[in-house]
Amino acid sequence: MIKIINCNKKSNINKIRSFLEKRRIQDKDNVKIVTKILKDIKKNKNKALAKYETKLSKNKEIKLSYNKINKSIRRLDPKVKKAIDYAYSRICKFHLQQTKATNKKILYIDQYKNKLEYKFVPIESVGIYVPGNLPSTLLMNSIPAKLAKVKKIILATPKINGKLNPAVLYAAKKVGIKEIYSMGGAQAIASLAFIHKVNKIIGPGNKFVAEAKRQLSGKIVGTETMYAGPSEICVLADKNTNINQIITSLVSQAEHDPDSQSILITKDKKVIKKVNKGLVKFLKFLPRKEIATKSLKKNGLIIFVKDDKLISIIINEIAPEHLELNLKNFKKYEKKIFNAGSICNGKYTPMSASDYTVGTNHVLPTSGSSKFSSGLNIDEFIKKISVVTLSKLGVEKIGNPAITLSEFEQLYGHAQSIKSRMRRS
Repeated sequence: MIKIINCNKKSNINKIRSFLEKRRIQDKDNVKIVTKILKDIKKNKNKALAKYETKLSKNKEIKLSYNKINKSIRRLDPKVKKAIDYAYSRICKFHLQQTKATNKKILYIDQYKNKLEYKFVPIESVGIYVPGNLPSTLLMNSIPAKLAKVKKIILATPKINGKLNPAVLYAAKKVGIKEIYSMGGAQAIASLAFIHKVNKIIGPGNKFVAEAKRQLSGKIVGTETMYAGPSEICVLADKNTNINQIITSLVSQAEHDPDSQSILITKDKKVIKKVNKGLVKFLKFLPRKEIATKSLKKNGLIIFVKDDKLISIIINEIAPEHLELNLKNFKKYEKKIFNAGSICNGKYTPMSASDYTVGTNHVLPTSGSSKFSSGLNIDEFIKKISVVTLSKLGVEKIGNPAITLSEFEQLYGHAQSIKSRMRRS
């Protein structure tokens, strides 16, 4: 069912790279579609937004009233509320630890009484995009923003089958988000950027959401330092790994989206046969069978490799969003892994648990972006500003070397600006 690559030589890694690139390459048609939507909403604002929401989502109600929100929340199963409360508590506790590092003001005073400071300030406004059926994603995105003391948070979340998701709305209310809009896709990202004019947009989404964020990032608004696209998982398993655990973990990501990716790495050919056979049986009874099957057939991959050193090289090349080291000696591999969004160790740590109630963040880098970025954290919502106060003696002491460098670079205006602060020129 899933494509298999035999990778017992380092040169075979090129086959893996080629396979990964097919999924990661930008679809030119999607780029054109998103560009058109962004330009239209930038120019025509709410009129264009309403047009795309009606056309693409059959949605005519974008701004949600408090009464509508509360009415929807009242229909939510108390058991689900309790689960959201539990997840909220654990996510808060873990992310609160991150604030200890970001709240420390850096101050350095040199021997000339020059004062160099580094102050931490929260981003003023953030737009959060949450797929319509994922209250956990709302918690993961909004709790770090709240803890960072972002003043204004706006939520964009689409309806599912024409209905609001009460769990998403309940989670938003618990965090304290007051401005909520029912909108999805690239048009939601455009609205956050051009109509609401937020400083930063965060949150995972489908390929259209990811492409809209890519086009706007660094030009109109900020986005996460990572690429938060369709979900991914890589499972490392051996002959002693429970086959059902492998199968369920692979499917857990495949059921998200046809563009999601599930990869298994193993030394054992028997594991490969059992997994392929077991997947067919398991998918028969999965409610999201069609989505998961498309994902596995299109993007699923099994890598057979014997050499331990090569296993680590392959994982770091894949740079997966989620990595499960589902074997007894996981420490042997973990210390060699430096490209992954999140690592789940051992048979008792399903990645899916980290999506909800573990406390770590599940908004993680995809498409190989874990090679240069981290998962969502407090730092995404805090800016660092350097503050410099030079003394009369200080500018004299550091000025001449600065003048030498600026003149060497032929930036004579720089040199004159420095000289204007000095007694001797």
